[in-house]
Amino acid sequence: QVHLVESGGGLVQAGGSLRLSCAASGLAFSANSMGWFRQAPGKEREFVAAITRSGATTYYADSVKGRFTISRDNAKNTVYLQMNNLKPEDTAVYYCAATGYTIAIVTTEQYAYWGQGTQVTVSS
Repeated sequence: QVHLVESGGGLVQAGGSLRLSCAASGLAFSANSMGWFRQAPGKEREFVAAITRSGATTYYADSVKGRFTISRDNAKNTVYLQMNNLKPEDTAVYYCAATGYTIAIVTTEQYAYWGQGTQVTVSS
């Protein structure tokens, strides 16, 4: 059974930083591209960042480009999201997801597995 478990969320002031982690089990981690998505109250889930199997290619939403960095450690079956210069509009539940596609995927439909999410709240 596949499990994706996010951690590292919390409350931070605007301009601060957080590092999210997503530990995967039950799947061939290095064979999956990974993504981070977020969902704010009353809004649809939106793409944040994605990384290919080897980590060679990353892709970001325009809203986080230059502030967030996605990375992965295949030896630890873990994907990370370093979030710097956080803004109140970054407040959301953040989810990691796994897909068998080889390229960086930005749409939710192509992801087969999802974590339970971790709350990130940025105060102004």
